[in-house]
Amino acid sequence: MLVEIIPLGSIEAAIKREVSSALRNVYGVDVSFQEAKQMPQGLYENSRGQYRAEGLLEFTAQKGRGEKIVAITNDDMYYTGRNYVFGLAYLGGNACIISTYRLKKQTQREFSGKTEQEVFIGRVRKEVIHEVGHTLGLEHCSNNRCVMSFSPTVLDVDRKEEYLCGACRRELD
Repeated sequence: MLVEIIPLGSIEAAIKREVSSALRNVYGVDVSFQEAKQMPQGLYENSRGQYRAEGLLEFTAQKGRGEKIVAITNDDMYYTGRNYVFGLAYLGGNACIISTYRLKKQTQREFSGKTEQEVFIGRVRKEVIHEVGHTLGLEHCSNNRCVMSFSPTVLDVDRKEEYLCGACRRELD
């Protein structure tokens, strides 16, 4: 399976490498990259200072050519009924989007022994694995260590592992 990654705006080369590596390691997929695209017009909500995640997801689905498409942005985004989201995907859909914006916040490095950058990259890897998992049909998992567990805060992201639990792995097999 080919997963195509679309940077929305400027994304660090290290983040691109880590996202690609995470997807290859967990799902055994091929990964390709498109050239960076500008954020689409009309999806920025001035009153919130955020982009509408549903609109970004629709934009991503239209721009990609892979079997699965991942957009990555450094901008903040929200979903209807939520103040913010780290990512969004529809179950069984072909596209997902992740935002690194809030994954940079509230570093717990003093407890993990990792640098701020290592914590940030780990969060990005977990979120891209999580959102692609939704496109593959995986729902949220009740195992809070599984990468597919629901993570409304960065502390929840930090607590989970970077892999699928046995039950989620079996669902894909």
